[in-house]
Amino acid sequence: MTESQDASAGPLPLAGYTVAVTAARRSEELGALLDRRGARVVSAPAIRIVPLADDAELVAATREVLRAPVDLVVATTGVGFRGWLEAAEAWDLPVVEHLATARVLARGPKARGAIRGGGLVDAWSPASESSAEVLEHLLSGAEGPLAGRRIAVQLHGDPLPDLVTGLEQAGADVLRVPVYRWVLPEDTAPLRRLVHAVAARAVDAVTFTSAPAASSLLHVAEEEGVLSGVLGAFADGVLAVAVGVVTAGPLVAAGVQTVQPERARLGALAREVVARLPERDPVLAAGGHVLQVRGHAAVVDGRVVELAPAPMAVLRTLARRPGAVVSRPDLLAALSGGTDAHAVEMAVTRLRAALGAPVVETVVKRGYRLAV
Repeated sequence: MTESQDASAGPLPLAGYTVAVTAARRSEELGALLDRRGARVVSAPAIRIVPLADDAELVAATREVLRAPVDLVVATTGVGFRGWLEAAEAWDLPVVEHLATARVLARGPKARGAIRGGGLVDAWSPASESSAEVLEHLLSGAEGPLAGRRIAVQLHGDPLPDLVTGLEQAGADVLRVPVYRWVLPEDTAPLRRLVHAVAARAVDAVTFTSAPAASSLLHVAEEEGVLSGVLGAFADGVLAVAVGVVTAGPLVAAGVQTVQPERARLGALAREVVARLPERDPVLAAGGHVLQVRGHAAVVDGRVVELAPAPMAVLRTLARRPGAVVSRPDLLAALSGGTDAHAVEMAVTRLRAALGAPVVETVVKRGYRLAV
């Protein structure tokens, strides 16, 4: 058991919480943002990116784009669009020159930067940075009628079925440009450990920065036989935080309630975790002290005290019913591996010693309660 963060400075907002990062790209950046806010970070990449620079599929798609004039281009990601132009240049295929007469739409600012960096002109981008708004813009007729027009869509690992199907139903000739694709990471052990941790509610939140990562986690949970446990944990106890609506799609389809920041940015994602986790845990007045029970720690008068699993299980059980007496058998049921009342007594003794404050009361012949 350890203490962290000086009480006079107040606890870091995520101190005492465990947050999982499933990102493949920029996972260290997101992990650092969460770590600086006090979180215990678990990194478990759910996907890896396979570039298609040497892939026959991308060569064929590029040649199909060059076969005839293109009316519209949708760039969905900066790294993907830039990668396509760089690969085409390496193959001596004149993509930039060919697209110079097309209207190029950017899904977001990074894609817009890649368009300009490649020597093209961006014509429009949505405020929401979503493919859904791009489709809505095109279907509205803002770029003219779609029937019979050639529209190149740069894919970003996800086949974007809603966008592509919507354009095809409007009569457009959609040219799919798959610059890279997502597959499971080479080492799936961290992800497999994570799905078991989620099912056991051993993490407080899981962050997602791409829809394929969300799909991958659910797929691995099913392979491991813990999908129902994972879905149950997301419904009660584990927070699912997606960087945006598109990323949340596979989770929502599986019945998982998610939260998202207003802007699809890593910094905003970290701030959303900061806003959402502590607000779930009430601040209690107990025994003349201020107490908040977090994921694997307690905050007593602004002092963060990390607890071993057994004392933490006892405190969490008591905190679910502030002021109510919880019997020894009920507390024993909350202890993993506990077999008799002595295990409860030992856990309570260790809890009191760690907290250093009289917040847990003994009710003779009945059990224990928080002194609320």
